[in-house]
Amino acid sequence: MISLSDKVADSPMDFSFSFSSSPLSQYYHLFFTLLAFLISGLIFLLTRKAKSKKPNLPPGPPGWPIVGNLFQVVRSGKPFFQYVTELQAEYGPIFTLKMGTRTLVVLTDPKLVHKALIENGAVFASRPRENPTRNIFSSNKFTVNAAVFGPEWRSLRRNMVQNMLSSTRLKEFRGVRTRAMDRFIERLRAEAKAEDGVVWVLKNARFAVFCILVTMCFGIEMDEKTVEKMDQLMKSILITLDPRIDDFLPILSPFFSKERKQALKIRAEQIDFIFPFIEQRKRALDNPGSDNSATSFSYLDTLFDLKVEGRDSPPSKEELVTLCSEFLNGGTDTTGTAIEWGIGQLIANPAIQDKIYEEIRSVIGHGNDRKIDEKDVEKMPYLEAVVKELLRKHPPTPFSLTHAVTEATTLAGYDIPTDVNVDIFVSGISNDPKIWSDPEKFDPTRFLAGGEGDVASGEIKMMPFGVGRRICPGLNMATVHIHLMLARMVQEFEWSAYPPGTELDFTGKVEFTVVMKNTLRAVIKRRV
Repeated sequence: MISLSDKVADSPMDFSFSFSSSPLSQYYHLFFTLLAFLISGLIFLLTRKAKSKKPNLPPGPPGWPIVGNLFQVVRSGKPFFQYVTELQAEYGPIFTLKMGTRTLVVLTDPKLVHKALIENGAVFASRPRENPTRNIFSSNKFTVNAAVFGPEWRSLRRNMVQNMLSSTRLKEFRGVRTRAMDRFIERLRAEAKAEDGVVWVLKNARFAVFCILVTMCFGIEMDEKTVEKMDQLMKSILITLDPRIDDFLPILSPFFSKERKQALKIRAEQIDFIFPFIEQRKRALDNPGSDNSATSFSYLDTLFDLKVEGRDSPPSKEELVTLCSEFLNGGTDTTGTAIEWGIGQLIANPAIQDKIYEEIRSVIGHGNDRKIDEKDVEKMPYLEAVVKELLRKHPPTPFSLTHAVTEATTLAGYDIPTDVNVDIFVSGISNDPKIWSDPEKFDPTRFLAGGEGDVASGEIKMMPFGVGRRICPGLNMATVHIHLMLARMVQEFEWSAYPPGTELDFTGKVEFTVVMKNTLRAVIKRRV
């Protein structure tokens, strides 16, 4: 979550003072003694007042003054989700972590999540405050994911879901996905030919998804060099947004002026690079037939004259760049990561890979060499079970996006103030042995009819895309991409480990999403 050097983490600040025995120093000594007495008295009075108003938060590990549990997390040397897993065993399904000036309330139980996000969805539907200097990439929270609960968020989400991500609208981009999949397969073939049959999985999967999203967003198909440049820019933004110590201890912000300048520089590069494509699309809409657009409709088209509740003007130049960037970033890493874990599991479980291939052949016919398409995928229940198990075992992120309450409330008998972060431990739920039998095993059959994953409506046993009012708006699009990509990859190639015969390491690490610790390379063999 945060990375600090051992030197910073292990070296306490020395605030000791020493005085000589001169008369002048004795006055100083008296002055500072009186000052310390006054400060101590003030702290005592403030503490008594604070204690009288102290909320009844869920239990949690004792922390240090000012920093709370922050340095305990850092010094543990463990990924934050692993640290939370251990706390869950000790403190139960709801607990508190003090992280500097931020207070985190962590939920690890699906019934509590249902109570909060479904039964009291409107109350738990907002987002927490952030360090203002970190809001430049969200145009002060002017995005679907970051906006606080209210009319602005409703306008942005309604526009994205109804005008871009509905089932009907997604079908209109079927041709875009087909062309991108063809390019994807050709890239894998070319790389395998040049590298003795070995390919990088995540890199190629990310690029394929990004190509789809760029076309959906701007209505134009870009050459590979331009797409790669835009993809690198999006990655640099995500790296810039990695948590820093001053996010939790704002008093340290003056020490991060260099990082703030770098963020402003990247923001300027983002606007300078993306806005010309926005202008190009605007010219095409104003002058039909003047531009060789790839699609007749794009997400950007819905934004030019977007009416946002509470505002008199459409989105600004900077806000258009922000909304387009959100669309691109939101669907790229999550899908690419899922494909990497998915192919890893198919390599580790060749019988599952064979079964998917058999299902593909049964759907398109053994004598038919056509490429499998989205209509075929809809007839593949085993592939659907594999994808569900993939999302259970390897949710894109260990936590859902942080929630905040719109008004002070209670949950499980504890107070939930408006200034706390409510974090849902997604991977803790989907890998909980009290919820799932043998959760460490990758077993798609649990999601076939009658299996333990075939749950009653409304019951929560996994939530890779969140639940409730802030559920990921791109849920349908992401699952379409994952199903189609896995089907095409298995239809075209037989996947095996690299180096041959090695056992895959399924340890994860957080890089915006949870990726494989050892980036997956695989041997592919073209199917006859």
